[in-house]
Parts: sequence; structure tokens; C-alpha cells
Amino acid sequence: MEIGIDSFAASSDSANALSSKDSLAQLLDRIVQADAVGLDIFGIGEHHRKEFLDSAPTLILAAAAARTKRIRLTSAVTVLSAADPVRVFQNFATLDLISQGRAEMVVGRGSFTEAFPLFGLNLHDYDALFSEKLDLLLKISANETVTWSGKFRPALNNQTIYPRPLQDPLPIWIGVGGTPASFVRAGTLGLPLMVAVIGGETHRFRPLIDLYREAGMKAGHAPEKLSVGLHSLGYVSNSTEEAVNEFYPGYAETFTRIGKERGWPPVTKAHFDMQRGPLGALCVGGPEEVAEKILRHSEALGGISRFTFQMDNAKLSHEKLMQSIELIGKKVAPIVRGKR
Repeated sequence: MEIGIDSFAASSDSANALSSKDSLAQLLDRIVQADAVGLDIFGIGEHHRKEFLDSAPTLILAAAAARTKRIRLTSAVTVLSAADPVRVFQNFATLDLISQGRAEMVVGRGSFTEAFPLFGLNLHDYDALFSEKLDLLLKISANETVTWSGKFRPALNNQTIYPRPLQDPLPIWIGVGGTPASFVRAGTLGLPLMVAVIGGETHRFRPLIDLYREAGMKAGHAPEKLSVGLHSLGYVSNSTEEAVNEFYPGYAETFTRIGKERGWPPVTKAHFDMQRGPLGALCVGGPEEVAEKILRHSEALGGISRFTFQMDNAKLSHEKLMQSIELIGKKVAPIVRGKR
């Protein structure tokens, strides 16, 4: 199983508001740390909000590519609905060349909606935009010369698209939340699936993942092509007590604030404790506890090939995040890999 980190490039930590320059410098240091301790993947999200610095994720990933040797670099996710598939492909193909074949992308519709008015798009076209743009992206990935027409973008007539990536094909994952049609679409296309589980009980996604695998098999795709990854909120410290004390305050603040936008109730300690329990989505604790939980999640979902931690939404300091990455690389990952 691949183990990695996802980041939304948060612009502050728990101690004080950092400058954007310093925040990005520290993020790059964390990617270098993840590479050094043997993690497999580092992903950068895409948001267009004041609290995050990831509106241009391929630029961050390209800077990381210049300072790393082995770790794969991906989006988490690219908001394809609000982007031009031609430019998305060109950006990631360039990243693949810079990184010498270590680029990937996870494409999705995004859980926040600020990109739609920002780029003059109608939120009512939420799914139609994604479906059409995914179709074009896959055609570009498979062909240097493309003829294509759709509703939301000017047509392409025998148009060549460069540069081409070093990898053939460039890995494209589909990022999903909880919509059954999204799982079926990914399976029908035979694309690897990245499931974001940020709350509730992880095992409840098993029927949806079964839908994905069934759709893939019906479409004629080999089972080994139908990879499933899991993106979850998580944090590892020296002990469970330390992890909870360090992670909970910032987590509660962040998700209470987001909850006001979405109609969720305020976060309580009881709810947090339930979420980090045996069945809950949060992977917060000491190394052995978290490793065992990842393995339980994998078994409950019928086997996963990738697990990524989302940590920087809990206002943790750079030093704590660096320590957690080291613990994940040196203690959690070996346990997980040793039992697969």
C-alpha cells in the first residue's frame, strides 16, 4: 500500500499568522521531508479561498519536484469543472517532465464552490461541466491530435496538444465524495479512484466502492486496473494522548467554521472521540494505533492501494507537521506495508 500526505497549503499555523512566503517555504520543506522518510505520494489541493495558498497547485508541485528525488507528486484534487482541460494536461505534462516521470493528477468537482463564480461558471452545471471536461482530458491524454466538440468549451479541430508527458499514460485518478454516479463513472472509465472520507464511518463507503468495481468489470477493465485510494483526516504523534491534544483544538475550530457555511453543528469533543474510534474516519493517534486503523479501513473497503493523510487543516505548527510526517514515514508506513 502506498502511504502519503495531502495538503491544502494552509496559510497559518496554531501559533501565529505566517506570511504567505514563509508558509509556502515550510510546505516545500514538508514535501522534502516526506521524500526523505520514504513516503510514496504528496498531493496539493486546489482552493480559491483566503486561508489556503493552493490556487495554483502545479506551481507548488513543480517547486517540490526540483527538491525531491523519488516521491510522486499529485493534485488533491484538481477542480476540473472550473478548468480548461487543455491547460490542465499541459501543466501536468510539464510537471511530469520536470519531475522525471513522477507526476499524477486527481481530478474532481471540488467540495467548495468558490471556483464557479470566480471563473464565470454556473453552479447548476456542476456535474455536466465535469463530465464534459473529463471526456476531453482523457482524449488529450490518449492522443496528441484531438478533434472534439462540447457545450462548455470551444471545439478542437485536428488540434495538436503539447508537451507530452514522460509517462504514457500520465496517471489520472478520479476524486469522489459520496455520489454513487461518480463511483460508477470512474469504474466504467477504468480510472483509479480516490475516495475522500472526512467524517462518518469509513466502512459505509463499501457499497459505493463495490459499485465502482462492478461497473469497471462490466466495462471490461481488469481488476488490477481498478485501484482504490483513501484520503482521510489524520495526524500521528508519539502517543494517542499527544496526538489528540495537539490535533483536536485546531480541528474543532476549522470544522466549526466550515460547518457554519454548510449547516453542520459545532464540533464537540465527544463527536471527535467517536470519529477517531475504531470505525470513525479520523486517523489520529500514535503510530501503531494509526497503522492498525489504516489496515482495518482497507479490509472494510475490500482492499485499498493508497492512503493519504490530510493534516494541515488543524492549525498545527510546522514543527509538529514535520514530526508527524517523520513518524508516518518511519513507523506507520513500515507496519502497514509489512502486513500487506
